[in-house]
Amino acid sequence: MSRRDTPPYVPQDPQEVAQIVQALDTHSKKSGHGKKAGFSCRKATFEVEGTNGRTVDSWRFQDWDYKKPDLPTYARGLFTYRNQEGQQEIVVRGYDKFFNVDEVNKTQWRNVENNTRGPYELSVKENGCIIFISGLDDGTLLVCSKHSTGPRDDADLSHATAGEKWVDRHLETVGKTRRDLALELRKMNATAVAELCDDKFEEHVLAYDESRAGLYVHGINLNLPYFATYSGPLVDKFADKWGMRKVEYVMKDDIFSTRKFLEEVAETGSYHGKQTEGFVIRCQAREHEGAPWEDWFFKYKFEEPYLMYRQWREVTRAIIAGKPPKYKKHKKVTEEYIQFARRRFIEDPSLVKAFQQNHGIIALREAFLQERGQAGHEIIREEGEAGADQSEVTHNVVLAPIATIGCGKTTVAVALQKLFGWGHIQNDNIQGKKNRPQRFAAGVCGELSKHPVVIADRNNHQRRERKQIIEDVKQRNRGVQFVALHWVHEPSNYAAIKQAMWNRVASRGDNHQTIQVGPKSKDDILGIMEGFLHRFEPLDDSRDPDDAFDLVINLDVTASSRDNLETVVGALHNAYPKLMTDMPTVSDLDDAIHAAMNDYQPDIKHTLNFGDNKAAKAKTNAQNQASTPKKQKPPKVDFFCIRLPTQRINSILDSLFASQPPETARFYRQLQQTRRVQAAFHVTLIHRAAAQAEKETWELFDAKYVAALAEESARIKSKNQASQANGTNNASAQQFPDPVLATCRVQLERLVWDNRVMCIVARLPDAADSGWHTVNPVAHVTVGTASQDIKPKESNDLLQAWLQNGNGEHSGISELAIPGQIILHGDVHASLQRN
Repeated sequence: MSRRDTPPYVPQDPQEVAQIVQALDTHSKKSGHGKKAGFSCRKATFEVEGTNGRTVDSWRFQDWDYKKPDLPTYARGLFTYRNQEGQQEIVVRGYDKFFNVDEVNKTQWRNVENNTRGPYELSVKENGCIIFISGLDDGTLLVCSKHSTGPRDDADLSHATAGEKWVDRHLETVGKTRRDLALELRKMNATAVAELCDDKFEEHVLAYDESRAGLYVHGINLNLPYFATYSGPLVDKFADKWGMRKVEYVMKDDIFSTRKFLEEVAETGSYHGKQTEGFVIRCQAREHEGAPWEDWFFKYKFEEPYLMYRQWREVTRAIIAGKPPKYKKHKKVTEEYIQFARRRFIEDPSLVKAFQQNHGIIALREAFLQERGQAGHEIIREEGEAGADQSEVTHNVVLAPIATIGCGKTTVAVALQKLFGWGHIQNDNIQGKKNRPQRFAAGVCGELSKHPVVIADRNNHQRRERKQIIEDVKQRNRGVQFVALHWVHEPSNYAAIKQAMWNRVASRGDNHQTIQVGPKSKDDILGIMEGFLHRFEPLDDSRDPDDAFDLVINLDVTASSRDNLETVVGALHNAYPKLMTDMPTVSDLDDAIHAAMNDYQPDIKHTLNFGDNKAAKAKTNAQNQASTPKKQKPPKVDFFCIRLPTQRINSILDSLFASQPPETARFYRQLQQTRRVQAAFHVTLIHRAAAQAEKETWELFDAKYVAALAEESARIKSKNQASQANGTNNASAQQFPDPVLATCRVQLERLVWDNRVMCIVARLPDAADSGWHTVNPVAHVTVGTASQDIKPKESNDLLQAWLQNGNGEHSGISELAIPGQIILHGDVHASLQRN
């Protein structure tokens, strides 16, 4: 039997593993040893559920350290623990970090040809997240992500726990248990490596519906310090035995046919009709002639012309949707392609519908290339387009945070300054109001003349701020590269975000330029944060001005500044490899964050209204005096409704109509162009006009509102009294609160419209249990009306006609199903009458 048909087995050597763990532990400590050795690693300890407190340790290098020689191990994903005999043992072992062709010396084609042997397995990478599966010595099954066992709370499902749920589903199909799988893997001394592909858990680039979701097993690695792995056929047998999914791979006997195959597929960027970004190649390699053969992986990424083809696909979709096409690279040839596509769509309108159904994408591209008389890779080779090649950038880079107060942006900025000596301009250091934005931009440009990178440190949390800084800097320096440090504010995670922000502000006391904890109460500070959160406009690189960013780095508000710093450094190194020649170690990053949090002192402190603003003080005093003598009655309730997230509904509508022909999207485009799409969206539960006809419902809702209003008013009164007692006199300017009465789910089902009004037919799944129901015949969300004299309530008339007559030319009504089961969470509010 060949080595491909025989499962490899090597037992662990406890002494060898102990030496590896000792070396890793040494380099995880801040003793300076890691710096001298040129690398360091991070250690994290996790408790394994159901094992009476047993723990596993995760070991993690920086990505850039894997290029260095003489690491204790090159495993990317490594967990160890003490077995029942007290010996150190490797329990999870990922792949050795593998690199792209020409990325390192070992992957230069000449070295690959001289120092590898087949057979060569070329795997098409599944589009998900990596999961490790192994067994402990007590029969416990361990399921991990790359560096974590993850939280156990289903409300905050981690990659590891999502993977664990899929393991259970697969095992059930073959009548086996977790213990069966754990004992089998332990007997093999191996880790099963799988890709978790499940759109319900987390969407990636490729779609995985329920019929294709699951764990795709693509490797089985021996739990050893060095890399040893199973062949593809053996991995397939394992997947079949345990009910898991198999990956697709191609077999080649020699490196020359392997290279020919890869370069041919790179011509189109697709394999078996599906777009792909490349292959992982599995083979054996040796360091030099006469050295032993070892298992080895490298990858072949189709960055170009694949990225150019993908850009053409996206600009075509924009043309069909009636939007201006946006593109940054390959400008000259893409402009030619756009003219070609427009001409073809006029000649043959059926191509539009086919393209919307993802048919004819490659045919249209190939027709353009044929007319041009060049293959894609020939265009790339000859192309001499303007603009900076990121891989060659060494200076002229601006880092622009997109954040709110308490995200840690200044901590990360100061840490970057300490690590690399980069420039750091703080908006809060610019005093006075006159021309502040322009003076801030001028300061950034001044620092760029002295430093390769400058951090433009302000919140930039609104699009107008981003537009201003980008335009003003580029007026002075056209060649600048803008990088967005985007602290993602996911509305569904606002509670955790606000808590993380408060923790940061509270821990730094008054060591901040605009918020000092001492003179302000917690409620005051939380109020300021709440204002920023409501005004925050997330980055959207498909529209102006955010499409001007050359690179976007997404960061987690709830993560530590240390983790976000590492994310920034890694992303910058990948995008601009020549920008940082001396990469920091783990200890360097730790020290930089420690200094940023403990040594940093703001140069200037002021309040958010810039201190001695007499007009602002006078206005505040007038508001306080005006609110004291008279107690006004609150306005009457106009209607009760469930308010829905505006941006989410706009995104759903844009996505839905982007794939529709122009005649279907015509009315929606009309609403957009005439600014008749609603500024906010809600489901009306009951209007005052129906209060007599639906008296019981109105009185029930009104009683709940009165109770909530009283509770909120009491809280505000208590807060104002506390402020006055502290001498701050920060009485609330909002006399009539807007309490949230409940949170309800709203399921969006279909769009219905005529030439006057468009609305979304909805369903309220919680109505029976919560009591918050609508008195309208059909629950709905009004999208917009054709003119100002058409009131949103006409949606009721439209839906009544739709129920009676259906859709089509005879009724003048159109409808469009909303695919998938889209359920939004909304807040119940009382909307008050306007004066």
